[in-house]
Amino acid sequence: MKPTLLAAAGLLALAPQLHAADIEFWYGNTGNVEVAIQNQCAAFNDAQTDHTVTCVGQGSYEVSMQKAIAAYRAKQHPVLIQFFDAGTLDLMLSDAVVPVEDIMPEVDWDDYIGGARSYYETSTGKLYAQPYNSSTLLFYTNKTQLEAAGVTETPETWEQIIAAAQKLKDAGHACPFVTDGDTWRVLEQFSARHALPIATQHNGFDGMDAEYAFNTTFAAQHLANLVEWRNEGLVRIAADTKAGNYTAAFNAGECAMMEQSSGSYAAAKEAFGDTYELTAAMAPMYEGHERHNTFVGGASIYVMKGHADDEIAAAKAFLDFLRAPEQQMAFTAATGYVPVTNEGLAAIQASGEADTPKYLTAKIGVESMNQPSTPDTRGIRLGFYVQFREIFMEETQKAWSGDQPMQVALDNAARRGDELLRRFQQTYRNADLP
Repeated sequence: MKPTLLAAAGLLALAPQLHAADIEFWYGNTGNVEVAIQNQCAAFNDAQTDHTVTCVGQGSYEVSMQKAIAAYRAKQHPVLIQFFDAGTLDLMLSDAVVPVEDIMPEVDWDDYIGGARSYYETSTGKLYAQPYNSSTLLFYTNKTQLEAAGVTETPETWEQIIAAAQKLKDAGHACPFVTDGDTWRVLEQFSARHALPIATQHNGFDGMDAEYAFNTTFAAQHLANLVEWRNEGLVRIAADTKAGNYTAAFNAGECAMMEQSSGSYAAAKEAFGDTYELTAAMAPMYEGHERHNTFVGGASIYVMKGHADDEIAAAKAFLDFLRAPEQQMAFTAATGYVPVTNEGLAAIQASGEADTPKYLTAKIGVESMNQPSTPDTRGIRLGFYVQFREIFMEETQKAWSGDQPMQVALDNAARRGDELLRRFQQTYRNADLP
């Protein structure tokens, strides 16, 4: 990526400088997203001479989080760290980070798209972290394969997806729709767009005494439906595919439909090449349900405590650089992640390419996150939520394998999740909910 980003360079020139500082930014992405992050780091370093940022990949969000906490205790932590959505409350109460609005009050934080910021802000609306690689859930199809089976319109509802899946199966297709059953996709994003609570207290935003409720909502019926559709050969899970990975199976043409992050678009488009035609749309609804906003996915960037003023100045300069519309446009085009500010979205709309595949996910993703909201679609503010995701997967995998009914799996996951919430509440019994 060439450093032709004059606006970003201008921000750097205007920022107050102390003296040159070398800082680290830890991130958890791999693949084409990691390439895009490294390109941004190189562009920042080439665009100015006041600071140097070294971007260090940790392999995954979970590993990055664990290593950052250990490094903080050893006082060897980076200045900037990328954390994913599930760790938000843990980070807010960790006393290891400083709210980004506190150290950068001059930034117009209100320019951030509501759907991109709500997950990372306090109950009073203060941003704790700068949204970065923001995604949401989209519905992807192999249009070529659907048309070959007689499906000429992209399905928009679950009822239409299953009807299309039946046609694909009848035509000899072994994998009509594929999923991995991941918590983010089948529970969180499903609940959000159908305006269903995952937990009481508006998913924890109104108090740490929240309890899980997803096992009593329509989400439970949806998950039971997925198991039944798998038994009928209409839905497959990752373990059913030759690749053993559901995204890889879709990208290879083995499976015809999937739900996946907007950040997966670029890889799918590249994999399809001239062999297949790819479509992307908002995630499907059940008929009779009003569509609401999907949650933001991906991650944001936190500033960690315990660093010198010159290092904080370098961190601020890098965050300013990433916020520049030109950088957001380049990152969206390279990865499929959506722009995070209205200025970034406006730049895409003014580019003349807003309706091209290059920026398709920006248009669809932002539209999805900007659907009508409720107090239950703001995000998830639950303690030890990273561990809960593991519990949910463990219990529901037993249902996928036929070892227990899905309702039993969900009841078990809710019970074990509540145990985590009470432990978290006890751990932070003297803390105020941000």
